[in-house]
Amino acid sequence: MEKQKFYMTTAIAYASGKPHIGNTYEIVLADAIARYRRMQGYDVFFQTGTDEHGQKIEEKAKAAGITPKEYVDNVAAEIKRIWDLMNTSYDKFIRTTDDYHEKQVQKMFKKMYAKGDIYKGAYEGWYCTPDESFWTESQLVDGKCPECGREVVKAKEEAYFFRMSKYADRLIEHINTHPEFIQPESRKNEMMNNFLLPGLQDLCVSRSSFKWGVPVDFDEKHVVYVWLDALTNYITGIGYDADGESTEQFKKDWPADLHLIGKDIIRFHTIYWPIFLMSLDLPLPKQVFGHPWLLQGDGKMSKSRGNVIYADDLVDFFGVDAVRYFVLHEMPFENDGVITWELLVERINSELANTLGNLVNRTISMSNKYFGGVVTRTGETEPVDEDLKSMILEIPGKVNAKMDQLRVADAMTEIFALFKRCNKYIDETMPWVLAKDESKKARLEEVLYNLVEGICIGATLLEPFMPETTERILVQLCAPKRSFEELGTWGLYPSGNKVTGKPEILFARLDLKEVLDKVEAMHAASEAPAEEKKEEEPGIDIEAKPEITYDDFAKLQFQIGEIIACEAVKKSRKLLCSQVKIGSQVRQIVSGIKSGYSPEEMVGKKVMVVTNLKPATLAGQKSEGMILCAEDAEGNLSLMVPDRDMPAGAEVC
Repeated sequence: MEKQKFYMTTAIAYASGKPHIGNTYEIVLADAIARYRRMQGYDVFFQTGTDEHGQKIEEKAKAAGITPKEYVDNVAAEIKRIWDLMNTSYDKFIRTTDDYHEKQVQKMFKKMYAKGDIYKGAYEGWYCTPDESFWTESQLVDGKCPECGREVVKAKEEAYFFRMSKYADRLIEHINTHPEFIQPESRKNEMMNNFLLPGLQDLCVSRSSFKWGVPVDFDEKHVVYVWLDALTNYITGIGYDADGESTEQFKKDWPADLHLIGKDIIRFHTIYWPIFLMSLDLPLPKQVFGHPWLLQGDGKMSKSRGNVIYADDLVDFFGVDAVRYFVLHEMPFENDGVITWELLVERINSELANTLGNLVNRTISMSNKYFGGVVTRTGETEPVDEDLKSMILEIPGKVNAKMDQLRVADAMTEIFALFKRCNKYIDETMPWVLAKDESKKARLEEVLYNLVEGICIGATLLEPFMPETTERILVQLCAPKRSFEELGTWGLYPSGNKVTGKPEILFARLDLKEVLDKVEAMHAASEAPAEEKKEEEPGIDIEAKPEITYDDFAKLQFQIGEIIACEAVKKSRKLLCSQVKIGSQVRQIVSGIKSGYSPEEMVGKKVMVVTNLKPATLAGQKSEGMILCAEDAEGNLSLMVPDRDMPAGAEVC
């Protein structure tokens, strides 16, 4: 019987720099889903890659003194190295600088133009370079990008536009009739309420102010908008041809079964991408899943804040499967997850070293001690055995249900519940007591057989998430990996089989202080060259504002404010509402700094405030001042705080 196809993709990684662990989470999550589907018997094609065009990359290459192609070659190689380090089983790694992809982008652009979906015009508005996004004046929030909260620049240039409104009603209908299309549900509501229902504006799909992009071949002073270029990788990578000569793979695999992406780019994948596909007369992907972010303990990872954690550093400390376990198990389905060195050590010690590692080690050690490693099924059962068996045989179905919903962390929790039940079974049966009574020998053999059988089932289920660990467990048990169908059957471990002579420690317990000392040493080792590099780097040049006199400046009043409460503004992606104590007063100030700080981080900080600014209403909230903040070229934020403790209300002069 022919296998059912399953085509899935990650978002292609933007080739602007080395991916941190938050970026790397996505490829590991995708790999777990792909491996699980293969285990189920699907014909899986798993594609990932790199997004390599755009103004931001052109600027970074110029700053580095190399060509854009040299720049992206270096970064793409580093991204691929990290993906391979994490033992991800992708079938194709596409780069948007691949010749075949660029040619198809040009063909698609021309096809859309010939159809009347793209027209030539002129653009005057606001452009966010980091997001490669255009915005109108009314879409800005506090004069900044509504998507990421960073600075925008005025842009005026000739451009091509896509008639988005032509397909808007059709897309709304599709979303309403296909509830599984956008997941989780909250992402769908956001797209409908914030973008589709208010009405789509035509989208600028070319640029002429920079060169690093796919040229519009019939108007070469223009390059194709980076998102039109990037999104189409999902079809070019499997052989789509705009002239009608698509490959058999494309005909088999499209539409995609799953696009796995970060929640920050859900708009591009659930609005722009479906509309581009409609223009090309192609079916829409079956599902787009916008996963949450993995945050550092003190907020979103940022190089300027010095809180970036990289996958290869984590692997050096803990090993590949321990890192895979953590990022998959600790990430909630819909809300952001948190990673810290302390939390990593705690989870590795409690779940991996204790629950799993200790179980396997004890089982093999007892089999060797009492029976020379031979595992025999005797039929000497007691009621506790049936309880163990029934619980374990329910786990595959529970895992399957969770994976069908893409609740990967919950699926792993079910697997570790199996291992915990096996540990409880050891406590219930007390093999060490049975071993003292010769008449209980057959019972002891049955107990150890049940443990080995349970571990075999659990280890097979674990393979998509921790493939190396599964292999190491099954090698020690001298057992093959089971098929998906065999997971519902008890007693497949061959009676009389022999486990390995000496159990291997799967995960060693870690000393938190030793780990933190190593982390500190690692940071110290990297700081010296980083400082030297920082001295060599140019500062940031920004557009100069008109000169003012001292009298103009003197009209502004700056004071120290202490933030005593803070919360996120509902229906806003970037605003925080703070209660700020200034002298004997408490003022409410709304700030567009959600991308850099959580409400919890803000409380207790002393900040510099403009206190005589005319009150304004932002997103329905009254704001009675302005909190001062610095921003670098990458959009990373830093509050302006006094370097010595000052009382709330002190004048800044």
